[in-house]
Amino acid sequence: MILGEENGDSGIAAPELTEKQEQEAQDRTSVSAVVVHEAIRHDGEEELNRSSSALAWSGFAAGLSMGFSLVGQALLRAHLPDRPWRPLLTNLGYSLGYLIVIVGRQQLFTENTLTAIIPLLARRNVATLVQVARLWAVVLVANLAGAHLFAWVAGNTAMFRPEIQAAMLAVGQDAAAVSFSGALLRGIFAGWLIAMVVWMLAATDTGRLAIIVMLTYTVALAGFTHIIAGSIDVLFLVMVGAKSWAAAAWSYMLPTLIGNSIGGVSLTAALNHAQVVAGMAGKRRSQIVSS
Repeated sequence: MILGEENGDSGIAAPELTEKQEQEAQDRTSVSAVVVHEAIRHDGEEELNRSSSALAWSGFAAGLSMGFSLVGQALLRAHLPDRPWRPLLTNLGYSLGYLIVIVGRQQLFTENTLTAIIPLLARRNVATLVQVARLWAVVLVANLAGAHLFAWVAGNTAMFRPEIQAAMLAVGQDAAAVSFSGALLRGIFAGWLIAMVVWMLAATDTGRLAIIVMLTYTVALAGFTHIIAGSIDVLFLVMVGAKSWAAAAWSYMLPTLIGNSIGGVSLTAALNHAQVVAGMAGKRRSQIVSS
């Protein structure tokens, strides 16, 4: 037998492995993009088939939970000295809301820019498009309802001490200090990263908390805009009379919503779907040639 006959034209024979060694090799192989894609598609199909009431309650819970991103940042800000390095620590608090929502399996709009779109890209028909539109609308409204309630409680009750509320005001002012175009552009990058959290979590069983913390921490540290977490910051200003609702909606919430949708759908869902489709097409061509 000529060297390489066992392994195509590479000229290197594949080593003979025991059954146990073969299993260990498979266990150490990274999950393929196709497997990740299918895992997310199955999750997406499940979410699309959930009732509107179930989506609404889960979305409302997520809107409330995301308020703890504001709380986490404010608590750290209130207890740390005002030094140039303080943002490196205070922005760690931003991850708190995401940890609650993602680990708790609550419905967050920006996650669904990937989860719901993958089934639509795989099955392009009007019925699926209507399902995606229903899910997006229900979850977004429910998220924002929860965000408004949390912001009102934080700003108009004695839930938090005055120094914590002052820190929340500062966090909100930092978040609101962005133009329409700036909020849109930063929203694209935030939508991209949050959707990538979903993709990466589907690709691994370990280090899940680290993935959530590191990517969401990057969103906060870079000043990227998020339609729920960031809106709670800005809505706190509305609830304490420091900003009008119309100004908050126009200058922050609307461009952020557009940006998050673009980032999640085009840069994550569409591109990752495209690589899977291209890979499957290449594999089919190879099979045809070999046959």
